[in-house]
Amino acid sequence: MTIWKHELRTGRLSLLIWTAAIAFLLAVCIFIYPEMSVQMEEISDTFSQMGSFSQAFGMDQINFGEFIGFFGVECGNVLGLGGALYAALIGISALAKEEKEHTAEFLLTHPVGRLRVLAEKLAAIGTQLFLLNGFVIMITALSIILIGETPDVSTMLLLFLAYFILQLETAAICFGLSAFLHRGSMGLGLGVAGIFYILNLIANLTEEAACLKYLTPFGYAEGTNIIADGSLNGAYLAVGILLAATGIFVAFFRYSKKDIV
Repeated sequence: MTIWKHELRTGRLSLLIWTAAIAFLLAVCIFIYPEMSVQMEEISDTFSQMGSFSQAFGMDQINFGEFIGFFGVECGNVLGLGGALYAALIGISALAKEEKEHTAEFLLTHPVGRLRVLAEKLAAIGTQLFLLNGFVIMITALSIILIGETPDVSTMLLLFLAYFILQLETAAICFGLSAFLHRGSMGLGLGVAGIFYILNLIANLTEEAACLKYLTPFGYAEGTNIIADGSLNGAYLAVGILLAATGIFVAFFRYSKKDIV
């Protein structure tokens, strides 16, 4: 597990920064809820009647005045988009950085096969995402306790599970793309996460574009839908798992035959 440990060690600063930033923003959102809750009923009615804007963010499906509704919209966007951006960054750089930093020759001259390199790097990505979500869940739980709210635990856990799967899918797809890159591309990774987010917004605006939800992990990780339905959309999730598996397969296939330069 030498490569796994090395990946965790070299990525620890990035992990700390992203984890701290996401946890801090979530805590801020939670702590401002009591101040807003007094006027939230009126705000909820207003938001639910804002047409396309309400549909884009799913605010026409839930009561924004309740804590769980507020969390699904405000905090869900923070963890969903923030987590996707981080997942995309570590996924897109996982393989390409070895050539960009000219460490591939050193790595591959050691008695480890390429498949092992891929497996340990993939395991490191999963570990980093697990650590991020674990810490975020603890901060969220502590913040909720401090403001005295008691949301449904099963719904909250389902939301966090959806965001975690979203991050894994995004990382897996970017991991596959990383196998084709020689110099790395943070912009490409951020672009993939951004496109996923925008596709979901477009799909929410009109029924004609609803099929786009099959192409984005935000389709099954839509907080408002999870709260309203009490479950993840199985069809969107199945396609997401297939896309993630495809990304991993492509990475293994491409990297095993790639000429390292």
